[in-house]
Amino acid sequence: MAIRTTNTPLLEIELNRLDEKPLQKQLFNQLRDLVLKGRLQPGERLPSTRYLAKELKCSRNTVLGAFDQLLAEGYLEGMTGSGTYISKELPDDMGDFANYSQKRSGQEEQQEGPGFSKRGRELAAMEKRVHRSHPTFAPGTTDAGSFPFPLWARSLARTWRYPKHDILHNPDPCGYIPLRKEIANYLRVSRGLSCSWHQVMITSGAQQAVDLMARLLLDSGDVAWFEEPGYPGLRGPLHSAGVKMVPVPVDEEGLSVTEGKRLAAKARMAVVSPSHQYPLGAVMSLRRRLELLDWAEENNAWILEDDYESEFRFSGKPLSSLQGLESERYGGGKQASRVVYLGSFSKVLFHVLRLGYLVVPENLVEAVASARTLMDERSSLLAQPALADFMAEGHFSSHIRRMRRVYGERQQILVENINRYLSDYLCVSPDAAGLHITAYLTEFAKAKVSDRAIVELADKKDISASPLSLFYSDPKLAKQGLLMGFGGCKPNEIEEGCRKLATVFDQAVYSKK
Repeated sequence: MAIRTTNTPLLEIELNRLDEKPLQKQLFNQLRDLVLKGRLQPGERLPSTRYLAKELKCSRNTVLGAFDQLLAEGYLEGMTGSGTYISKELPDDMGDFANYSQKRSGQEEQQEGPGFSKRGRELAAMEKRVHRSHPTFAPGTTDAGSFPFPLWARSLARTWRYPKHDILHNPDPCGYIPLRKEIANYLRVSRGLSCSWHQVMITSGAQQAVDLMARLLLDSGDVAWFEEPGYPGLRGPLHSAGVKMVPVPVDEEGLSVTEGKRLAAKARMAVVSPSHQYPLGAVMSLRRRLELLDWAEENNAWILEDDYESEFRFSGKPLSSLQGLESERYGGGKQASRVVYLGSFSKVLFHVLRLGYLVVPENLVEAVASARTLMDERSSLLAQPALADFMAEGHFSSHIRRMRRVYGERQQILVENINRYLSDYLCVSPDAAGLHITAYLTEFAKAKVSDRAIVELADKKDISASPLSLFYSDPKLAKQGLLMGFGGCKPNEIEEGCRKLATVFDQAVYSKK
């Protein structure tokens, strides 16, 4: 019989009256098995004995007897006036069982793999960033507390209290049309893009955008240039599409086209972040941008332009996007377009929003829209109408202008405090844009400790900087440094974080014999 506990799915419990075992023993065994198998988790509340007796069509004394035995053996715990719960500290034999099952499962996965394909095993083995709960110096973190949530709630209420017909019936697979129009207008004004709203397609973030375009524009086994070092989050979608990535070095002018040609001249795609390269922060020079466009045209290749954190530029005049530069260069001709532009709202608004967009060449719009319908149909519409309203009311642009000033001040405070407390260990310069800076280990620090060791120790002090070496595909070429985010830190937290990090370095460097 299916029995529902207070906060768990239905659980099957059957009492067989033809069995020689007493009903009380049957119920005890079945509940104990559910705990051992993990279907009942520590802390979960069980139904009342009266309810169980009624559902199982047995006497309440039968249920009470089974509960008493489970309580005596440590599987349950009772709370006066609250009910009976699965024990938070299970008996030793349960711990042994769980450890054995976990060990056996791990051994089987290590020996045979968890039923994955070769590509799946490679994806699972790829090195990932560690997500930590504390925001101090976490790269890419925004100040969610400064976001105007009352205005956002008003936009949500306005669009969903009495939703329009086009939201609920036959929505466009490429996204909510008013939002696509707002994005197109914003990109034309702020980033110099040449596009119509038809070219804008809503995604669930940058990773989905890369995955979609890699599958549509490339065949399995095709080669793509990938920045070295580069953002690990984009390696996964490319690898899952069967793309062979060739790491191309990045210097102070951005991705080296000369090196790319030397390593893989006939590559089919280049994945670049020209506005603010992640993680080094380089801004691709105009000369490099033109070289890259020439290479793409000559080789009939694609450029996937990740316009990462372009909204938060603190000094100098922003260079045109590759997409806009290409359009200016060739007079807006459809036949010349080799650039696919992608952006995300996660770093601009708040991370859990999970909304991004693509701007595809006009001659690909119909084909991409058709393929999108077959592969994914559409991204969630829940936030799209609200974001369209939020942008139309001017709140989006106002928020960006306000936060650009805030983040610029915080970057300056971080640089000052690194120079004050960490100058023996880190060297850093202000960055032109973005939500993090890259601080390189000094020669003195590199001789004593690695960036990964420092990050591991700093994590114990609630500091979430990332090691620069993590972002290199070739460990032999990896530079030593820390990515230090400042977006989610208040000024006093930045200074305190630098002090803590200085003590971490002191302990790591001077505790070694």
